[in-house]
Amino acid sequence: MIADLSAPAADDTVFLLRLLCALGQVSGARQAIFFTLSGPKDDAGGTEPKPAVLWPLAPDLVDAEGRMTLPASHLFSSEVNEAAIEHATEIKSAVRAAASTRQAVVFGLDTGDRMYDAQQGQPCIVAVPIPGGLPAESGKLPLHGVITLTIDGRSRPAMQTTLALVEVLAGYVYSHAAQQALRRTRSATAALDLAARLIAAINTTEGFKGCTLQFVNDLCRQLAVDRVAMGWVHGAANAPRQGTSAASGKRSVLLIALSDTENLDRRMAMARKLESAMDECLDQEQTVLYPVPPAAGAGSDAVLSQAITHAHRELASSDAKLKVASFPLRVGDLHGDRIVGVILVESAGTGAVDPAMVELVQSTLDLVAPVLAVRHSDDRLIALRTWDWAVKTAAWAVGPKHTVWKAVGILVMIATFLFFFVSTTYRIGSPMELQARERRTLSVPFDGTISAVAPGIEAGRKVEQGQLMVELDTRELRLGALEAASQLLQYEKQADESLKKGELAEAQQAEAKAEQSRARLALLQTQIERSRVVAPISGMIISGDLKDKVGSAIKLGEKLFEVADLSNMVVIAKVSDSDIAFIRPDQTGEVSPKANPAFKVPFVVERIVPLSQADEGQNAFEVHCRLIETPAWFRPGMEGQARFNTQDRSIAWIASRRILDTLKVWLWW
Repeated sequence: MIADLSAPAADDTVFLLRLLCALGQVSGARQAIFFTLSGPKDDAGGTEPKPAVLWPLAPDLVDAEGRMTLPASHLFSSEVNEAAIEHATEIKSAVRAAASTRQAVVFGLDTGDRMYDAQQGQPCIVAVPIPGGLPAESGKLPLHGVITLTIDGRSRPAMQTTLALVEVLAGYVYSHAAQQALRRTRSATAALDLAARLIAAINTTEGFKGCTLQFVNDLCRQLAVDRVAMGWVHGAANAPRQGTSAASGKRSVLLIALSDTENLDRRMAMARKLESAMDECLDQEQTVLYPVPPAAGAGSDAVLSQAITHAHRELASSDAKLKVASFPLRVGDLHGDRIVGVILVESAGTGAVDPAMVELVQSTLDLVAPVLAVRHSDDRLIALRTWDWAVKTAAWAVGPKHTVWKAVGILVMIATFLFFFVSTTYRIGSPMELQARERRTLSVPFDGTISAVAPGIEAGRKVEQGQLMVELDTRELRLGALEAASQLLQYEKQADESLKKGELAEAQQAEAKAEQSRARLALLQTQIERSRVVAPISGMIISGDLKDKVGSAIKLGEKLFEVADLSNMVVIAKVSDSDIAFIRPDQTGEVSPKANPAFKVPFVVERIVPLSQADEGQNAFEVHCRLIETPAWFRPGMEGQARFNTQDRSIAWIASRRILDTLKVWLWW
């Protein structure tokens, strides 16, 4: 029995069952019961003891060789018929006393007194508390439970001996706790060492794809198995553990990496089988091992023995020696644990795939999974990472449950408040064009020929008022002026001679011809003076180029140049007739040219032309505006957008104004 109690046990239930059987046999008890103390509170405020296992065990629980037919965990989870318990009331009282004092107690069945006060040889109940943890910490930890032994009457020395043996055997619970702690330490050390090597290899690669390929290759070498595959859960970055992907309505695993395989084709039959096995692990949310280990005996595992393995059996059907194990990659966050991927291991050779290896690999993956999740998150698009950051920030403010809905609700409330109760300036937009306030057009004063163009006279050049720009050919005009002057002198002489002779009629005719010649002379002299075309204002030549027209004939009124003062520009905005009622003189606004839409120049409304003009099927009014300041790069003819500042209105009014106006027109409101 000591050897049996000292042997390593898979878990606490196996050891407690061994201890219960050993105490029952050593004490020669008629009945031994293990009570748990996790039940509801009784009337006195204490914990109501609950019977978990009854010894001797039922015949159907033990085979012919004395081996258990069911796992120990099944016995502890099943219900015990309290009708089969002898002296149930007295036994529960003994359990409460042992649990409160944490010491073994003996009660007499006939008198209900403690043993040392009871009569010698009477039947009694021995209640032994089973502490949890190591000796140094057992006083602070809750008890595993209490074992009661119903013993026939015997002498006081015999009872003392029995009690001493029971207490010695019960002390082996500390040996079991030490073995469990040592096993956990060894397992954690091995898992930590393997995880450290894998994480170091992962961090030396770039990109999530290269990271996963490096991971499966290293894990395959470390475990000495034939193949390691890795799948990633579709939508795992945002879905909680019990969630499903929105696309398919069911979570699924996509094969993303296979050891010793750089180019992976998911259309292969082998890849589909791997994904089916991974989906089977994902659906059960636990490790799956095939062939399934037994539920009891050597190499047993109660959890792995209950897993469903249809897809794993199909994957291993091609090789009778093939062993397959799949492991979920779990990551904890604000929503709880969630599975982000699945690792599948195959081995048909020397690589061991058994419950011990499963425990090591699962512990290792629990350490590596957060690193893989971070690498996957960092490899995503910036928009997805921004969304995750926003959700995490919102979870800090509104809580981890239903974060998106709570945040959306709060934003809707804030937006509704702002929409109806916050006022802002209602701004009316309209197309605009820049024009110079003072602009002059130079045209041909008379039919003639261009004699010369002044140096530097071309579009884009600045000119000063009175500066010579173009000179016309005046040779014919000067000859005509000489001829007219000669005729004028001749006719004046004829008029004088006719007056001397008393020929009044001839004198009047000569005087009329002289007047005609005088007028012609004055006209020619005026044309000669106007042959020098000068700048009417100081400004810039905005159109006109006559360099290639020197010596060419030109007609009266033909356009030569256009000069504008660019230091004083005016905005001509075309406001729709549906918005003109909101425009007033001295109103302010801003103009943004198409050349630089982000640039804004303030203006003031000067006047509104009262007559509308048709513009692209709509009526528009011209609104002249004065710029507060004129940038040097503004040019006449520039187009852009003018925005007029009107009254302060709520956002709801601004958003619905045009819709309501249209409805009023349609419905005759």
